[in-house]
Amino acid sequence: MPIETIAGEPFNIRFDGPADAPVLMLSNSLGTNLSMWDPQIAEWAKAFRILRYDSRGHGLSVATDRSFGIDRLGQDALAILDHFGIEKTHWCGVSKGGMVGQWLATNARERMGRVVLANTAAHMGPPSLWNDRIDIARSRGMAALVPGVLERWFSPRFRETEPATVVKVSEMLTTTPAIGYATCCAAIRDMDQRETIRSIANPVLVIIGKLDPATPPAAGHLIADAIAGSRTVELNAAHLSNLEQPEAFTGAVLDFLKA
Repeated sequence: MPIETIAGEPFNIRFDGPADAPVLMLSNSLGTNLSMWDPQIAEWAKAFRILRYDSRGHGLSVATDRSFGIDRLGQDALAILDHFGIEKTHWCGVSKGGMVGQWLATNARERMGRVVLANTAAHMGPPSLWNDRIDIARSRGMAALVPGVLERWFSPRFRETEPATVVKVSEMLTTTPAIGYATCCAAIRDMDQRETIRSIANPVLVIIGKLDPATPPAAGHLIADAIAGSRTVELNAAHLSNLEQPEAFTGAVLDFLKA
């Protein structure tokens, strides 16, 4: 996978699909990397030029112990687009990637086409929850967080029937740089987009996991209610719905992007 230098910092970036197709940019959840999108790529790349990347602090991209907010993650996405001369893209983000998508649709709406916000929230409290995760990552490492995260991210049934996927995600979590995870946790802790997203005018699809304890259905409905004209799809999945219900997720996004 190629490492590109974006504004002086390394980012792991991958393209799939026809070079002349409309661009669809994908943004990963907290604690994962661009491979979380593997189940979607074959189908989506038939119609779109897929641009996926490891978010700051994740995978093989830059990870430094400097504080930042969701705006920095949004600016990273814009810098990647600028680097490749891409004026406009559709967007699909899960969890943290959906938070970045909200910021982009609010602050750089002219760069966004259709926007998919999946298993995400406009605000996630309390601060103590995030401070505890930051402390664990910094003091004990990522391995100490993995069991609890997997319980929130996948339903019990899925953990029993699809162990290979759970193992893959566990490996992503374990190999995420602890400082990258911690600094992104702080960005989520300090985020509140509940009012600003009311200005979003792009077409938006909100995907909700009916079994999601991390960003529960109420969080998704809050976003949908705040954005005029937005659509919602509810899937029988927990937090990483693109992995727990890959066919349904893939189809819902395609239907929306082609509408």
